[in-house]
Amino acid sequence: MSTIDKPIIRPLVRADREQWEALWREYLDFYQSTLNQDVFERTFTRLSEESYEAMFGYVAEHEGKLVGIANCINHDHGWSLEQVTYLQDLYVSPAARKMGVGQALIEAVYDYADRNNKANVYWTTQSANHTARKLYDRVGVLTDFIKYCR
Repeated sequence: MSTIDKPIIRPLVRADREQWEALWREYLDFYQSTLNQDVFERTFTRLSEESYEAMFGYVAEHEGKLVGIANCINHDHGWSLEQVTYLQDLYVSPAARKMGVGQALIEAVYDYADRNNKANVYWTTQSANHTARKLYDRVGVLTDFIKYCR
């Protein structure tokens, strides 16, 4: 893929189901995670349903094939009147990396947040994910918050 034939960044639609799942499975494999098929069905339905405002997805398409995904969640926040957008999952297929696909997906999420009056966009990654962090350090601001969970 050259810079001349950049991928199209667009909202996730129902017709993307099979290719989206393949990419999300690759993403989950990277994080050594597995999910029940019911989670795939429910998540895809919510991400691709335009009227479901709590979640949305974007894809990067190149020559009729999906090469990247961004799965996002909108939610209320106690420190702002507006909702915030959590970019939960960002994945670019290995063949499409270093072509600006990840940055283009993040920028599409930023544009969405601006158009829809969201207070901000945030995401997390593993501290050892150095490849992704090179991109994130260019397009975002590293905070000093640490995530805990149970």
